[in-house]
Amino acid sequence: MSTLRGKTLFITGASRGIGLAIALRAARDGANVAIAAKSGVPNPKLPGTIHSAAAAVTEAGGQGLALQCDIREEEQVHAAVAATVERFGGIDILVNNASAIWLQGALETPMKRFDLMQQVNSRGSFLCAQACLPHLLKAANPHILTLAPPPNLDPKWWGPHTGYTLAKMGMSFVTLGLAAEFGPRGVAVNALWPRTVIATDALKMIPGTEPAKCRKPEIMADAAHAVLTRPAAGFAGRFLIDEAVLRESGTTDFTPYAVDPSQPLLPDLFLDDPELMEALRR
Repeated sequence: MSTLRGKTLFITGASRGIGLAIALRAARDGANVAIAAKSGVPNPKLPGTIHSAAAAVTEAGGQGLALQCDIREEEQVHAAVAATVERFGGIDILVNNASAIWLQGALETPMKRFDLMQQVNSRGSFLCAQACLPHLLKAANPHILTLAPPPNLDPKWWGPHTGYTLAKMGMSFVTLGLAAEFGPRGVAVNALWPRTVIATDALKMIPGTEPAKCRKPEIMADAAHAVLTRPAAGFAGRFLIDEAVLRESGTTDFTPYAVDPSQPLLPDLFLDDPELMEALRR
């Protein structure tokens, strides 16, 4: 299968950034896309709403459904899933994209922020999977794709921002567990992570970042598309890296994905490949 035409995707946090890019890539195939996010009204700091995203999906060739949903709230998640099924007849793919970030040490992390990250990242991913799985188990080629890194217990990733690392690794461990439970039942449960930092509007809110040294969200969208069009049977428990996925699919030139091809690329968090790090800095 090389297309998502006619498939229904439920994507969390898809009003902007990587989630929106994944939605638009699926839309170009003619997919149905449920945009499940909190952004019901414009935010002066973060452009894009569920309504603008759904309209963009429809304009790109798919069918968009705007669903205001806080994935911390069980009732809202189940209502959004029910609305998706009512509109499109089922769910073929869940993309756990929504995530909260706070790159600070323990003494600089308010408990409100700590709780937000745990509730959105690991708990939210688990809850959305739990709500979608009854429908995914009926689908012809079901996928759960979570934007989470390979599990990593190296203290260097924990010391600087324990709260965020715990929340993000929680998404990774949810992926491991669900893959073990539902992979044998034909659901492809996997994770996808970028080799480089991705330039999104949310990134601009983090002091010290350099968007010119990042890649565009489209690299994650193209990698996600390559993953989600694979046969689900026997494909679970993988922690995939965007560039590796695309190389396997035949991509050799990654220059178009760079915000500024003249700049060295910033490797993303949680990756420990020395050769990769050196290559990205060239």
